[in-house]
Amino acid sequence: MLRGLWSAASGMAAQKMNIDVIANNLANVNTAGFKKSRTDFQDLMYQTVYQAGSETATGDQIPVGIQVGMGTMPIGVHKEFTQGDFQQTKNELDMAIEGRGFFKVLSSEEELYTRSGNFKMDANRNIVTPNGDKLQPEMTVPAETVTIKIDGDGTVTAFDPDGVGASLGTIELYSFANPAGLFSRGHNLYGSTDASGEAVNGTPGSEGMGTIAQGFVESSNVDVVKEMVDMIMAQRAYEINSKAIKTADEMLAIVNNISR
Repeated sequence: MLRGLWSAASGMAAQKMNIDVIANNLANVNTAGFKKSRTDFQDLMYQTVYQAGSETATGDQIPVGIQVGMGTMPIGVHKEFTQGDFQQTKNELDMAIEGRGFFKVLSSEEELYTRSGNFKMDANRNIVTPNGDKLQPEMTVPAETVTIKIDGDGTVTAFDPDGVGASLGTIELYSFANPAGLFSRGHNLYGSTDASGEAVNGTPGSEGMGTIAQGFVESSNVDVVKEMVDMIMAQRAYEINSKAIKTADEMLAIVNNISR
């Protein structure tokens, strides 16, 4: 019975984390470039009462053993980098990546990566994120610019009032062998880790990096209906484990009363 108490308690703790992850997904349903997370679980150790294949006192072989599990635990919360829908904004500095690439930005002298392409122009006319992190490679928009064109291959051109274009450079995209291994830094930014592998840069439209769509932002890939269904299932699992603890407690109370 004590084993049942601990198994059910581990189930409640696991589902609590699951609900926390789902709630964060729902909270960011309107966050540009946000990628939903999923919780993975695994079972804990097993107590073996009888080993399958062992012999009985009469020399017969037991075809099926008895192993009782000790509960569950979360082993990982990883991002799912599936493509989000495009939302048209007509903002010249908004960019959406159709593919697996990431933008690189410089945040407090640290190179980080993002899928959120809702860029702005700061007081120094640099292209930056809403938090002021500079897009890499850095680009400065000339003061006389009236319009900016960003091609699918990342080429950025600024046009003056006379329609004369000046190249500002080419936006590079970056990919990872294992995007799920990236470390979330908040503000839609990710840092590379040993698990993700080093960032590999490339030109948009080549090497599977994806192309850039100007005037669009990538919406989050959160499916609200699915998240709500998952939330209900997690809540029910939490309740069931709570009832299992109550049942085990009642059984212990009965045993205690018998011994009196």
